[in-house]
Amino acid sequence: MKKTAIVVCPGRGTYNKAELGYISQNNKAKALLAQFDQIRSGLGLATVSGLDQQAAFSRSLHLKADNAAALIYAAGICDYHSINANHFDVVAVTGNSMGWYTALGCAGVLTPASGMQLVTNMAQLTADGAGAQFIYPVIDDNWQPDISRIAMVQQQLAIHSNALFMSIVYGGYAVIAGSEPAVKAAMAALPPCDERFPLLLTGHAAFHTGFMQAASDKALSLWPASHFNQPQLPLIDGRGQIWPSFGSDLAALQRYTLQHQVCQMYHFSKALQVAVKEFAPQHIILLGPGASLGGAVAQSLIEINWQGLSSKQDFIAAQQSEHPYVLSMGMAEQRLLLG
Repeated sequence: MKKTAIVVCPGRGTYNKAELGYISQNNKAKALLAQFDQIRSGLGLATVSGLDQQAAFSRSLHLKADNAAALIYAAGICDYHSINANHFDVVAVTGNSMGWYTALGCAGVLTPASGMQLVTNMAQLTADGAGAQFIYPVIDDNWQPDISRIAMVQQQLAIHSNALFMSIVYGGYAVIAGSEPAVKAAMAALPPCDERFPLLLTGHAAFHTGFMQAASDKALSLWPASHFNQPQLPLIDGRGQIWPSFGSDLAALQRYTLQHQVCQMYHFSKALQVAVKEFAPQHIILLGPGASLGGAVAQSLIEINWQGLSSKQDFIAAQQSEHPYVLSMGMAEQRLLLG
């Protein structure tokens, strides 16, 4: 008997050194990859295959905005098509930040080829935007809210109210973006923790803020609503709004995709929480590349005490059971359960 699942698509920053070769090692949808390579070649850009099969990882090559976006989108779409439809019934799809475009591709709103064009266009347009982005935890070691850290983040947002904004609500982490001086000042003011944070996200502009307005305006002119198709699966966006299958307003979906989510905060936690509440899946499937989504997904579930999860230890225990709830395609042992 099939098990129901929601699919979650990762955002930027998930194709790193450890993911080099991920697509060639895991992808069985050769025709899809050929489409992606053809689109990239037609744009005069490095192909997905060529990038993925480089002998060594290069930050300047693989983290270049349009290359990273292409790799992440291609990996996600290929992973989605690798899910065994005889075992899993995908009932809805969502994503984090750039993962929204991958979600559109999974749901059929964009064809694989048009999706590759869109993520490449958007990466190029937003890379030209000003500002910077960093991430900071607002939870403690047990994945419970840390009131002091939350207050300090809110204080920095208030101090730099016209230049610093919440960019993504990402589980137990605040992703903050704004002007480079405001980001630098906020990072200096927030106390260091976990030997990593506050962490500047290299190569990221002030995504999901008004700094992206010019990119949004250009994208709206390049991508009319006629390029969008009716979703074949329900989609949950970065506000937690559900776009129903075969009954969505495509003009509104185009505006949300190219305007609202480009220039306004992306609430990934809410998207995930709405998805599980509304569709009550038996599993959550995380597409690759990478497996970094797992923590934010778990923290979002803990926040609403989903299925009794109330701590990091609860989640780890649940994942170590014979039938883990969250299945990540970026983890080899869990990927085997999905093929």
